Amino acid sequence: MAMGRVLVIAGSDSGGGAGIQADIKSVMAMGGFATTALAALTAQNTRGVTGVHVVPPDFLRAQIDAVMEDIGADAVKTGMLPDTASIEIVADFLDRQSPRLSFVMDPVMVATSGDRLQSEEALAALRRRLLPRATVITPNIPEAELLLGRRIVDEAAQREAARALLETGAQAVLVKGGHLPGVTVTDLLATPAGIVAISGPRIDSTSTHGTGCTLASAIAAGLAQGMALEPAIRRARAYVAAAIAAAPGLGHGHGPLGHGVTVDPARIAALEAR
Repeated sequence: MAMGRVLVIAGSDSGGGAGIQADIKSVMAMGGFATTALAALTAQNTRGVTGVHVVPPDFLRAQIDAVMEDIGADAVKTGMLPDTASIEIVADFLDRQSPRLSFVMDPVMVATSGDRLQSEEALAALRRRLLPRATVITPNIPEAELLLGRRIVDEAAQREAARALLETGAQAVLVKGGHLPGVTVTDLLATPAGIVAISGPRIDSTSTHGTGCTLASAIAAGLAQGMALEPAIRRARAYVAAAIAAAPGLGHGHGPLGHGVTVDPARIAALEAR
């Protein structure tokens, strides 16, 4: 399997459990290579976000250009994009690259702690400029509610939300069901061919900080390596489950995952060959 180059455009997490830090760890665990362009710096830990510093637009653009002029990318993954200017820069970049690059859009608008990370103006720009360009978008339930302006209280509403988000122009939508009650977690993958339910047992853990970043980056790594979307999603979900089970138990809030695990056979073979 090809290594797969993933350019991650997102915010950092000083606590190391989410954001760019989780993205890099996840891509590497899948055997890929991660490059980055920081859109924001956050002061946060397992209990919450205490500050956000937005990277100046010209410097965000400079980071993207520097990576693409030399290393290049096979897929792009976006996370926290804090303002309209950063969204416009990413959209313009994708316009220049499309349709060559797979684009995984994780609409990070709410932290695991519940802190809001994006303004209403930025949300409108995200809907208008990025949703139609995505290979797949990966909202959780609160993010899907913000994107659609409606409550999602059960799997039937989750299914309707997946259909509605697909109509925004994205090639595929993965509405994650972890915020809904039940012993089983069901993610719904909507494509023009229909909706596929991908389910697994709920893991009883408070170490869930950065699960969305981790999943989306692992999916992006799979697409960068030439995998089809559904297999990439299933591999990424298996990785997230293993990483939750291997969580180090750090912090006093929603703790980080154990990103050092891997479920990728090619990665395991490479490690064993050392």
